Amino acid sequence: MAEDIPYNRTFDLEPGHAEEVAPGVRRIVANNPGPFTFKGTVSYIVGHGKVAIIDPGPDDPAHVAALLDAVRGETVTHVFVTHTHRDHSPAVPAIKAATGAEVLAEGPHRASRALHAGEAPRMEASNDLDFRPDRALADGEVVSGNSWTIEALATPGHTANHMAFALKEANLIFSGDHVMGWSTSIVAPPDGAMSDFMNSLHKLAQRPEPIYLPGHGGEVRDAPKFVAAYINHRRAREASILHRLAKGAADIPTIVRAVYIGLDPRLVRAAGYSVLAHLEDMTARGEVATEGPPSINGVYRLAGS
Repeated sequence: MAEDIPYNRTFDLEPGHAEEVAPGVRRIVANNPGPFTFKGTVSYIVGHGKVAIIDPGPDDPAHVAALLDAVRGETVTHVFVTHTHRDHSPAVPAIKAATGAEVLAEGPHRASRALHAGEAPRMEASNDLDFRPDRALADGEVVSGNSWTIEALATPGHTANHMAFALKEANLIFSGDHVMGWSTSIVAPPDGAMSDFMNSLHKLAQRPEPIYLPGHGGEVRDAPKFVAAYINHRRAREASILHRLAKGAADIPTIVRAVYIGLDPRLVRAAGYSVLAHLEDMTARGEVATEGPPSINGVYRLAGS
């Protein structure tokens, strides 16, 4: 598939160094680069004096120390978590122990749907099953601090408990892993669900904020147009899957080879789960059929064929 999203892969921030990325917003990147994390997980500090931290990141003492050093002389009153993959939330206990901040998120990790027999939640980044927020946030709930106002936006899809956070004062959204400038987000059942992911994209597309600050990589500019490109990309992926199935029934590895040309070998397994997410959605809509519930090992065909 031709590159149809205007990616921004410029991101030169060194791990451990805080920089201001928007008025009242600083960012620090963890030293955990990889095929799923790009240059590393980005943590954000919102406000001055009495501040909030968004996504403290992995259980990495060096990153925790860098965050605490960046807020030296300030009070961390709140910690917000976009979702519970192990590159985003495991540093919460250390930050909370050092600051006493209130931890806010949608809720604990959970699967997006009921599990099939023998199936367990899985994701390449793995799940932080120990995480529990001090306070669960509802969609649209507003939390105010010293010089900042954050609106919680439920954006399930990448995970069931994914939230984005809109910062009123800077007219931007912390988009977590739902929308990133360097790559599309991975949607891997049963942790994630493509129907939820697409609904969340359409929800964000109605928002006016022009800038997103994601969990990996640099800022997304002209965000509503970028989200529209994300939506079109997923629709094109569906069309490619249907085109392959029009040639005959196929398993997921066969579909991956057909629709992901030139794929990094490290991403083949993740691509398979992304295809499964599309197939789950298309099966629910009656476009695709398989024997039993959709699964990573299933064979798929066009409905009615």
